[in-house]
Amino acid sequence: MGTEAFDGKTLMITGGTGSFGNTVLKHFLESDIGEIRVFSRDEKKQDDMRHRLQERSVELARKVRFFIGDVRDPQSVRDAMHGVDYVFHAAALKQVPSCEFFPMEAVRTNVIGTDNVLHAAISEGVERVVCLSTDKAAYPINAMGKSKAMMESIIYANARNGAGRTTICCTRYGNVMCSRGSVIPLFIKQIKAGEPVTVTDPSMTRFLMNLDEAVDLVQFAFEHANPGDLFIQKAPAATIGDLAEAVQGIFGRTGTRVIGTRHGEKLFETLMTREEMLRAEDMGGYFRVHSDSRDLNYDKFFVDGEVRTQADDSYTSHNTRRLDVAETIEKIKTAEYVRLALEGREAEAVQ
Repeated sequence: MGTEAFDGKTLMITGGTGSFGNTVLKHFLESDIGEIRVFSRDEKKQDDMRHRLQERSVELARKVRFFIGDVRDPQSVRDAMHGVDYVFHAAALKQVPSCEFFPMEAVRTNVIGTDNVLHAAISEGVERVVCLSTDKAAYPINAMGKSKAMMESIIYANARNGAGRTTICCTRYGNVMCSRGSVIPLFIKQIKAGEPVTVTDPSMTRFLMNLDEAVDLVQFAFEHANPGDLFIQKAPAATIGDLAEAVQGIFGRTGTRVIGTRHGEKLFETLMTREEMLRAEDMGGYFRVHSDSRDLNYDKFFVDGEVRTQADDSYTSHNTRRLDVAETIEKIKTAEYVRLALEGREAEAVQ
């Protein structure tokens, strides 16, 4: 997708030192974008990113400004937001076990933090905000998913309740291969150490998309969003057992050890619920779920006869296209992390 809409504009990325932020820089730095603001609370990661950019090109590095702050702190968000045209909101706590043990921390970042970002964007007259959500927000069973579901509710409420000139939308995606904390880097590390690959449940299924596709999804949402829209990329899936076998097929076989499911894990991912399917528009490689436009006047929804409130099925990693081991190997190889690890450049692959 083109980047022309960003020419001369200022883009702010919350949580910008993470895997997604690094990939956005790769896509946008050599475009005619005016400025990219990296907003995060981790000064070490910001310093590492700054040095990598300067090594790559001093001229390109000048396009990037770094802001220390936390989405939990409204003032730091407002200070960084002044003069921003567009926002990609990626800051989140997203590790299922840690959120399960510390649910209020997930609330402070994922729920309150998102509200802070959106209110700052609206007050500063930002044109477009694209928020990143997760499959775990659909029918959530764990604290991380519940906090992300509440985050989505805040997105939709702000989008329809006085956002002014600011268009707010949401993207939702499943497993992003090789993002920070994901399983493929763990598998590679275990194989390099000669240890067996640890699998929670071989029959679990997970959607597979790479980081470049995650950025493409956000760009697609940016280009096509109406206020309150949710965008989902169509994606293939694989079982965790086949994924482990595929990684071993690339890096060497060390065997597999089943360790059982972790706190709050799902057997499969749901990217679109049955209720959302009724409002979904097929846009080729993506679905757009139109905003729920109902208001607080519930009386008008009491009608005679049966009202259809959900589709026959949701869109899940169990009923999407299933990759076999050979296809999973080819998919895994599209991830830059895997390409660098195959070349023995793991240090460059870590983000």
